[in-house]
Amino acid sequence: MTQERTRALSDVLDRLEGSVHDEHIAVQEVLEKLGHKSFAALMLVFSLISTSPASAIPGITATVAVIVFILVVQMIAGRDCVWLPGFITRRHMSSAKLCKGIGWLRKPVSFVERFLKPRLTFLLHRPWLFLPLILILGLTLFMPFMEVIPTSGSLASAVIALFAAGLLTRDGALVVVSLILLLAVPVAAWQFGS
Repeated sequence: MTQERTRALSDVLDRLEGSVHDEHIAVQEVLEKLGHKSFAALMLVFSLISTSPASAIPGITATVAVIVFILVVQMIAGRDCVWLPGFITRRHMSSAKLCKGIGWLRKPVSFVERFLKPRLTFLLHRPWLFLPLILILGLTLFMPFMEVIPTSGSLASAVIALFAAGLLTRDGALVVVSLILLLAVPVAAWQFGS
C-alpha cells in the first residue's frame, strides 16, 4: 500500500506566500497567517529564510537566531501560544525577496516531502524533545558570530529547519538526523573558520 506523501512543508510555504500583499510584509502578518500556536512552522519559515539567498543580507542570521531562541525557550517552557516581542513583530521584509526565497525553496521542499512520514513519534514528546531543543538553544547563541564565517550560519539554519520539518511532519527519524547534524555544526563551523 502506497502511503500518501505529506504536504505539511509545502502548506507552510503556501500560507506564507498567501500572506504577501504589499511591497513589504511585517513579521506580525507572518505570525497571524501561520497561526499563534505554530512554533514549528515559524521556526521552519525563519530558518529557511536564513538558508535561502536572503542569508547574504547582513544581520539576517543574527535576527533568525534571536527569533528561534525565543521560540525554543517558549517550547521548553510549554507555552501554548507564540509570543514575539514588538521589536521583532514590527520588522518588515521585502515581499519580492520573500517570494523569491519561497520560489527557491519549492523544489527542495517538494523533493524532501517524498521521504517524510510519521515515524518514531515518541521522540516528538517530552522528555525526548528536550535534548534537541536545548542543543538548538545553544546553537542560536553562536549563530550571530557565525556571520563572520561564510555559509556557517546557513548550515546552522538548515539544521534547525530539518528539526522543525521533523516536528511538522511528525517524523522522529528526521529529528534524529537533525540531532546528529546539530552535534556536527560546531565542528563544521570550526573547520570552515580554520
